[in-house]
Amino acid sequence: MRDILKIVFVIIGTMIGAGFASGQEMYLFFFSYGIKGIIGIIISSVMMGFVIYKTFQIINKYGVNTYKDFLAILIQKHEKLKLIINTVINIFILITFFIMIAGFGAYFEQELGIHSLIGSGILALATFFVFMTSVKGFVKANELLVPILIGFLVMIGIINLKDIHFLEFGNYMVRTNHSSFILSAILYSSYNSILLIPVLLTLKNYIQNKKQIITIATISTIIIILLSIIVFLLLVNVDVDITKLEMPAVYVVSHMFKLLKYIYGFILLGSIFTTAISLGISFLQNTSKNKKSYTQIAVIMCITSVIISKIGFSNLVSSLYPVFGYLGLVQILKLAITVPLYRNSKIIHKP
Repeated sequence: MRDILKIVFVIIGTMIGAGFASGQEMYLFFFSYGIKGIIGIIISSVMMGFVIYKTFQIINKYGVNTYKDFLAILIQKHEKLKLIINTVINIFILITFFIMIAGFGAYFEQELGIHSLIGSGILALATFFVFMTSVKGFVKANELLVPILIGFLVMIGIINLKDIHFLEFGNYMVRTNHSSFILSAILYSSYNSILLIPVLLTLKNYIQNKKQIITIATISTIIIILLSIIVFLLLVNVDVDITKLEMPAVYVVSHMFKLLKYIYGFILLGSIFTTAISLGISFLQNTSKNKKSYTQIAVIMCITSVIISKIGFSNLVSSLYPVFGYLGLVQILKLAITVPLYRNSKIIHKP
């Protein structure tokens, strides 16, 4: 059971990063659709559970070590297509790592009045030290931090319930997006799959059997639904133009639950940290050829992240996440139709 929880905590730690805990993702993909956004959360979370299950199934069956190997199972032919997809995935992981660094800096500036570059620099340095410990270090970090983050977030969610007037729920909803809430839910799960699958590949040594995989996928799905709804309901209390806020969930906690301000600050910063290290490790394992190149890439990545963070957290989230959501759809569709089989000890698959 401990190995199951380790994996669940890494999955949750990867997903509840800056965009999630700050409320930006929840506003962009779900909150703008009103009550339908909660239905979207459930659809998206179930899709993520499917991605987790199917990915681990493939990893467990074939002992996949790298994302390149994973693509070889999904796409047997078309070497150029595999190269393109692998490159795009690595770019997105790197960009999202940059977004985590920017989000850390944005919190320092919005809530503490400290220049964002200082906050970004602190996180970049902290992640570099964890990168040097490789997979065991980032699993341990998630194992320690994520249960605390989940506990605090649930506590804040319970406190928030008493301040929500559900009969007037519709009046709180901001309707700036008129496209389908179902499409938005699908895009949310698809871009998350781009981030999550490479991270899942780093956890291959913790997976033992199909029953374990089902348990991990189920627990992860339930937790994702619960935490998403908690952040969604926090946004109901925003009393200003939500589009002007870098971190709407942080704004709510700071103004309505002042005693919990620093607890939520810990949740946010901890979430950003766990996501950043998960993404950084998966990027480094996908791109480095040896220990020397691993260290060199880690140094370049951490320094560059501080420079890129000046673009701004909310600008990065709103501009890039939906685009990569469409790209992630290809991967989910291929996962859905791929049925891995054994034949003469060779990896094959059929749609």
